[in-house]
Amino acid sequence: MKTDLKFKITTRQRQLFDLIKRYKMGLFLGTACMLLVAASSAVSALLIKPVMDDIFVKQDIEMLRLMPIVVVIVFFLRGLGDYGQEYYMNYVGQRIIKDLRDRLYERVMDLPLSFFQQERTGVLMSRITNDVNVIRSMVSTAVTSIVRHFFTILGLIVVVLYRDWKLALCALVILPIAFFPVVEFGRRVRRVSRRCQESMAELNSFLHETFAGSKIVKAFGMEDFEKKRFVKKTDDLFELEIKTVIAKSLSSPVMELLGGLGIAFVVWYGGYSVITGASTPGTFFSFMAAVLMLYDPVKKLSRLNNAVQEGLAASDRVFDILEKQSDIQEKQNPVELVVKPHRVRFEKVSFQYDRNPVLKDIDLDVQPGEILALVGMSGGGKTSLVNLIPRFYDVAEGAIRIDGVDIRDASLASLRRQIAVVTQEPILFNDTVASNIAYGNPLAEKQEIIEAAVAAYAYDFVTRFPKGFDTNIGELGGRLSGGEKQRICIARALLKNAPILILDEATSALDAESEMWVQKALENLMRGRTTFVIAHRLSTISYADRIVVLVNGRIVEQGRHEDLMALEGEYFKLHQMQFSKNAGVDCPK
Repeated sequence: MKTDLKFKITTRQRQLFDLIKRYKMGLFLGTACMLLVAASSAVSALLIKPVMDDIFVKQDIEMLRLMPIVVVIVFFLRGLGDYGQEYYMNYVGQRIIKDLRDRLYERVMDLPLSFFQQERTGVLMSRITNDVNVIRSMVSTAVTSIVRHFFTILGLIVVVLYRDWKLALCALVILPIAFFPVVEFGRRVRRVSRRCQESMAELNSFLHETFAGSKIVKAFGMEDFEKKRFVKKTDDLFELEIKTVIAKSLSSPVMELLGGLGIAFVVWYGGYSVITGASTPGTFFSFMAAVLMLYDPVKKLSRLNNAVQEGLAASDRVFDILEKQSDIQEKQNPVELVVKPHRVRFEKVSFQYDRNPVLKDIDLDVQPGEILALVGMSGGGKTSLVNLIPRFYDVAEGAIRIDGVDIRDASLASLRRQIAVVTQEPILFNDTVASNIAYGNPLAEKQEIIEAAVAAYAYDFVTRFPKGFDTNIGELGGRLSGGEKQRICIARALLKNAPILILDEATSALDAESEMWVQKALENLMRGRTTFVIAHRLSTISYADRIVVLVNGRIVEQGRHEDLMALEGEYFKLHQMQFSKNAGVDCPK
């Protein structure tokens, strides 16, 4: 276990280093500017001796004329270096974070549907926004400052050794001890910080759920209940934040004490040397200034280390996603499927989700252009069956073939080009009507978009909008009615012009009038395509060439409506139940 963890951390550090290496020139310029700042700090300490000894003690007038010019030049170079290192290092940091955020989003988009069912949307959003922002703080600010302070400390150590190496060695004994709280409290910060980030992700997930479900919250009068839940989550986050504050704050007083001990020793020993004549006041004050300047960046390193530890905790969460492998793998040299009418065959297909059997021994042969309806009680496996066709999931046993080609041998891109999907819940994006219709075919011409809208019976209501096809439909199409949203989805499927069509209860959530228009649009959509229709209302599948009845993941009946009714089996029972409901009679038990 420990070996695996060590390997994982090393791999993650190497990946971060690879990102950093892309911007070598920016890093080089930023480092050069840091060296300039460190050198100017060291020179500032060195200048105290000639100021004290030559100007104030010896009263050298030439040194008085020269020194102000030197001081101005030193501080000008320091300011120039400060600006340069801030610009270049922040530029590199921001570019690294952009690359990391892009890679994270790409990885999430490439993961299978099962991943999105296991993870919550708010948590994923937190990984891309909050966690990456914490890493940005580490890369852009903390690491930059650590490198700058390192060079500054190095330069000042050279100064104190040059001024009085014996006193310097005594003073520097405290320095390694001062780093102990930096390391120890940094570990605590990293542990608590990861829990804070997880708690923040929980909070984001909660917000996403309650904002998206605000209509239900209000309809059931649960505002107070949700407020209490929110307060509980913020209380948990507050406790973790306070633990982080305690871990961060403890390192500072410990370092202050150690620094005070070192400076007290320098004052005692250095003052004694000046009094006995072993050293000059200028040498002592130059040394003292360098020591004071030295302890300041050491003290700041403690706070910066806390930021680094928070960033490392966030990077662990980010790399947890980046290193996640998809269950849906593509062959090295996959077959490219051609867009044309297809025969789809299920051969002894079984499927399980989280070790729970969902489909068992499915044998189906669907001919090009055939309309196949899938019916059965909820939980029978209808949606799972159609989700296997575009490889949202992979079969556990058996195979699905398109024109004889196992879909696992085909490229995912070419496979999904063959398929259009219209679901029960219309999924639209916060964009224009035209962009939503052209979502599966971004290169479509305006006339093609209009023709798809006409075929989907969407043209009339779209042209009534103030901006027509350029009208923004809002988040998830919130400015449209249910029937309008569904017709836009059908227009989108029409424009993609895929030879295989999956309709997952596309009309079950609509009122009678909307269903009529959507049904007309679907007739246009299904024409000439191999179609899989999941239907809740049996009255909507009278046009099907074949009806398949699924019970507990198995095919128990299949045939045309009249044939299945004559069998008086499962389909007959479903039909009678729906007919009884429609007639206002109690359903048979």
